[in-house]
Amino acid sequence: MERSLQLANRSDDQDFILLGLSASKDIKDCLFVIFLTLYMLIFLENMLVIYLISSHHELLHKPMYFFLGNLSCLEMCYVSVTMPTLLMGLRSSPYHISFSFCMAQLFLFMSLIGTKCTLLASMAYDRYVAICCPLHYSMIMRPQVCWGLALSSWVGGLLVSAIKTMCIASLSYCGPNVLNHFFCDVSPLLNLSCTHVALTELIDFISAIIVFCGSLLVALASYVAIGRVLIKMPSAAASHKALSTCASHLIVMGLFYSVVLFMYSRPSHVKSTDLNKVLSVIYTVATPMCSPIIYCLRNREVHAVLKRNLYLC
Repeated sequence: MERSLQLANRSDDQDFILLGLSASKDIKDCLFVIFLTLYMLIFLENMLVIYLISSHHELLHKPMYFFLGNLSCLEMCYVSVTMPTLLMGLRSSPYHISFSFCMAQLFLFMSLIGTKCTLLASMAYDRYVAICCPLHYSMIMRPQVCWGLALSSWVGGLLVSAIKTMCIASLSYCGPNVLNHFFCDVSPLLNLSCTHVALTELIDFISAIIVFCGSLLVALASYVAIGRVLIKMPSAAASHKALSTCASHLIVMGLFYSVVLFMYSRPSHVKSTDLNKVLSVIYTVATPMCSPIIYCLRNREVHAVLKRNLYLC
């Protein structure tokens, strides 16, 4: 017991060093301006989506837009967890952060990743019900069910993240605590630990199977069922119209899952730290920026609401 307390106190007093993105001084200054602009753009895009949905009842009461509002809120939180340390690393690299701050960032990041996975699965299920069971859609996707799916996504992400963070925080880090990344992630932290990490890795693996693979299977099963229905539709026009309602979600989901799968499923001997950073930028910066554009680009209802607001202004 006394030894555990000593290890905990030693960890709490430690700092971690984030090396950030590898680049020369001039390039870092340019990257700082680019990423700061992207950060503000992501905030504005998602704030606009949330405003349009929450201020118009014809959108808010539809499950698809209800989940889209949740996703936009998540994207704002998501990018706010990783972007500050990325920006600070570009201004003053290497960047020192405390053990407590690192664990807090890790907890929020893993929580939001888990929530995003289950939200994407819920949105895929919503499209399945809308296309495969249109006559029962309003009964199945009633407000209580939508709220239940959204709430379970947020709470589930928090619970899984709390367990994983406690396991990682209980490890001992003997130094040098240098993370070759721009934020605190699971793999770099496990590599720094000087204690046995087998149990922590097992918990991380099981949680990934349950949350990531589970939500991916739900989404894939939903789209396989949708594909079967589309094939059996009598006219190409009807099939195209049905497909257009889920095309945006399919693109966003495909981009997110493909990057995460590629990043975490590669054999250890082909892993590249610089490549990991690039992939992390894609799913922590690029996807939050592209999601509102993809969802709203061909959406006539959102276009109509946006035009109405611009006209009133």
